[in-house]
Amino acid sequence: MSSTTAHLTAPPTTTALDEETARAELYGLLAQLYYAPPEPGLLAALRVAVTEAPASGAFLQEPWQQLVAVAREMVDGAVADEYDALFGGVGKPEVYLYGSHYLSGFLNEKPLARLRADLQGLGLAAPEDMPDTEDHIACLCEVMRYLIAGDDGGVCHLQSQRTFFAGHLQPWVQQLCDALQAQPRARFYAALARFTRAFMEVEAQGFDMLE
Repeated sequence: MSSTTAHLTAPPTTTALDEETARAELYGLLAQLYYAPPEPGLLAALRVAVTEAPASGAFLQEPWQQLVAVAREMVDGAVADEYDALFGGVGKPEVYLYGSHYLSGFLNEKPLARLRADLQGLGLAAPEDMPDTEDHIACLCEVMRYLIAGDDGGVCHLQSQRTFFAGHLQPWVQQLCDALQAQPRARFYAALARFTRAFMEVEAQGFDMLE
């Protein structure tokens, strides 16, 4: 469940194929930004990303523009320091990135066990040397990227995406966004939370249309 470098373009797209590619790339981008302090190359790409949507009024355009703008205003070291201040350090972090915390109030609880069972059903497993548990937001985004862009037709389809999203992201991701936006030390990650919230709302609406 390792993420690949996302090709940064304006989120709104024009064809079904373009839309699926963009969805996968955005999940990959979120995985990278939440998993570790961004590499200089990733921030450099974000700073020159296209910010104008093909059609005016697109729902993701404004939060995307805000994220790119903040990336342009901050130097690499400041973004890395913010990541460490919010998510790192010894003991309790300022903001948790793990679903179990939001779903049960504790880490490594029943939500993680259910997630591992579902990952096994998809034929997925975390690398043995991965330091974080699978309910880390970055890992979940990487699973979604795989379910969209992977080549295993048995599991990489809309229904599996919908089921995984509804079971393991939708129930708590907005709480993570709330926590980040309420953090006075968050600037880059507050902007990322705004974009994450908007993107996840679009995803939820899209999956609802499958009913």
